[in-house]
Amino acid sequence: MLDVEKYFKKSDLIPVIIQEDSTNQVLMLAYMNRESLQKTLETGYTWFWSRSRQELWNKGATSGHLQRVVSIDGDCDDDTLLVKVVQTGAACHTGSHTCFFNKIV
Repeated sequence: MLDVEKYFKKSDLIPVIIQEDSTNQVLMLAYMNRESLQKTLETGYTWFWSRSRQELWNKGATSGHLQRVVSIDGDCDDDTLLVKVVQTGAACHTGSHTCFFNKIV
């Protein structure tokens, strides 16, 4: 059983990097609280905490662009997660496959 609490010792929200399992492309960054991590573990699909709406959201519940969890890894400090997923449709709310499409350098 995963000790969910160890990831929330520093903050009530932790950053979560979402990566496509088949390509290793980074799709998005979101935040989880205890409840969203627990729901992700229970359902096998990503759940996040919306900082703007102050509520839980199941990625793709309304759009159909679901993220099925393949694996979850914690970083060395236990304060960030890397979640590999099978992405259905676009990950970004703009309709782009990834949220990282604004080239800077």
